Formats: sequence, structure tokens, C-alpha cells
Amino acid sequence: MRSALVLCTVFGLASAATAQDPKQRLEKSPRHHEWVVVKNGDRKVTCFVAFPEVKDKATAVLVIHENKGLTDWVRGVADQLAEAGYVAIAPDCLSGMGPKGGNTDAFASAGDATKAIGKLAQLPDQVTGDLNAAADYVLKLPACNGKLAVGGFCWCGGQTMRFATNRKDLKAAFVFYGMTALTKETVERIQCPVYGFYGENDARINDTIPETKELMKAAGKTYEPVIYKGAGHGFMRAGEESGASAENRNGRNAGWERWKGLLKKV
Repeated sequence: MRSALVLCTVFGLASAATAQDPKQRLEKSPRHHEWVVVKNGDRKVTCFVAFPEVKDKATAVLVIHENKGLTDWVRGVADQLAEAGYVAIAPDCLSGMGPKGGNTDAFASAGDATKAIGKLAQLPDQVTGDLNAAADYVLKLPACNGKLAVGGFCWCGGQTMRFATNRKDLKAAFVFYGMTALTKETVERIQCPVYGFYGENDARINDTIPETKELMKAAGKTYEPVIYKGAGHGFMRAGEESGASAENRNGRNAGWERWKGLLKKV
């Protein structure tokens, strides 16, 4: 594992979902992957990095994992970003918080990892610091062109929006079915366009969209949410699984195509 010290305190994308075990996808990927460790103060944050096979320097995408931690699926998302031509970095926000000081892979189950994620709600500065450390690291890579976007899912969809209020050099933020808690003051700090991806059958999350739209519009900020018909919460993951519903599969495919098109504009 290569270590990097960062002194500071957050997809070709497949056009059709194919049921493939995320770990097998990673093992078969021709792209270069690395594990690195970055520093957030005294914290050591483990990150997964996927590199594109391109001749020119590439935009970086910070991938914030969902509430299950840094899973094979999230690493697969990073690999798909690399396949599309981007340098992707996915930090493990549960670094050091697992059993015996381990990371996400140290938890006995996804449920245990989710419980640990709940503790991060009380540690917002730690989360921001971890994301900043990963972002600063990837921007300094020779393969990166100096541009940074961010995308996150579920719990980290909300963290993506919050990161946009704390990181001025972001070029775009992609929020996947994340709940946001914005105020007039925090919205004023957002310096990049924000794009939302939501499932129709997800009222708990979608109820926050109108207020977010109102706050962003009043502040003159770009916020473009899209709701995918019939899709449920977590459709980007669910749409790739074997036996996925047609609605989740269609939402996943349409979401990928939209994301790919928006990233090209960064």
C-alpha cells in the first residue's frame, strides 16, 4: 500500500446495466488500481484510486461511498469512472473505525458498517477533513488535469451536497438520492453546479427537493434534479443487480448516461 502525506483537514460508463459481481468486475478490469493512504491530521485515510487509459491528463472525480462504507460496488463505480476517462478516488470514511482499528472491510457485516456510519453524523469536521485529504491528493497526481468533481450515494449523496458547501474549487457535484440540510448561509458557499439523481419511489428523500430548489434558486445557484420514473432508493446499485426491476435498471442506465454527459462538460 502506497502512503501519501497530505497536510490538511469528500464513471466508458456502461450504457446498459449488466448483472456482474462487483469484485469479479474489478478483478477483470484492465485499468490500473491503487490503494493509498492520505493524512487528515492524525487520521490515516485509506483510499482506492482507479486510473483511466488515456493519453492526456484527466479530470478527477471524488467518489463518496454510501452508508455501507467502501464496498466492492463503490470501487466498481470508481473503475467505471476510470473506464470513462476520469481519475477516480474513493476514500474510506470508516478508516480506523472498524474492529481493531480496521477499515470498512474489518466489519463483520454491511449492517455493522452502517451502524458505524451513523457515528459520523457526530463527526462532520472529520468527514470533511477526510474528503479534503483525498481531494488534495488526487489533484496533485501527474495524471490529473487539476479539475475536480464529486459524486456520492445515499448518506453520501447528502455528504456530496455538504462537501460542495465546503470546497470552493469543485467543478460539479453529483448528488445521488441524498438528503440535504441546507440553509441560506450554506447555499451561498456553493461555487459549482449541483445535479441531482432521484428515484420516483423515494418520498423520504424527494420531500427535500422543493426546499433545496427554492434555496438554490434564491441564491442564484445551479441545481438540476431529475427523478427517474418507478425507480426506488439506491437504484444505481439495485439497477446493476441480478433480478433488478425494470424501473431500477432503467433509472440506473439513464442516470449513468446523464452523468457521463455532464462529466464531459466539466
